[in-house]
Amino acid sequence: MTLPEYQTMSGCVDIMMHTIERYLNRADNMELTDGISEHLLCTVMKNAKILLHHPENYNARAEVMWAGSLSHNGLTGCGTDGGDWATHQIEHELGGMFDVAHGAGLAAVWGSWARYVVSEGTERFARLAVRVLGVSGTGSDMEKALKGIEAMEGFFRSVNMPISLGQLGIKPTEEQMREMAEKCTFWGQRTIGCVKTLAQEDVYQIYRKAAL
Repeated sequence: MTLPEYQTMSGCVDIMMHTIERYLNRADNMELTDGISEHLLCTVMKNAKILLHHPENYNARAEVMWAGSLSHNGLTGCGTDGGDWATHQIEHELGGMFDVAHGAGLAAVWGSWARYVVSEGTERFARLAVRVLGVSGTGSDMEKALKGIEAMEGFFRSVNMPISLGQLGIKPTEEQMREMAEKCTFWGQRTIGCVKTLAQEDVYQIYRKAAL
């Protein structure tokens, strides 16, 4: 209960991202696993807002801690292809270079990653938008998906989390973004992600968009 607000909200975002990384994939998914993931995300979002104003709320802390256990123990990946994890890989390089809080770094790059890959995973993004983020079920999957990305960023803002590198408090140079992209892809020796396979140039472009 004495954890500072910034670290509490960073933790909530990381719990969400561990779930979303598994949820956004290209597999034939299990309805039950999807339902667990969706309700877990809704629970964290609800209780993060409670903790923002009432950090001493025991029940909200308990809900978030239980959600953290479930999001990290593999349950929300049962019956899937394992998930995407590109956002985590991209953020790890930010943390390595700039020593940022992990959850806040994830929030800062997620929207840029999501818009870069959404055309390859539109149906899953649309489902997330409708079932978790309150987006109307009308319109095309792409329309719903893009509204969902905006809604997720709106949630991040509502709990004082950044949605860009500038809001994270860093302004990486061109050279630094190139270096992070190189390290993220092991100097071009690996690709990351499964929604859309990302090579070194793709990762650089995501850093670049996040820095705008």
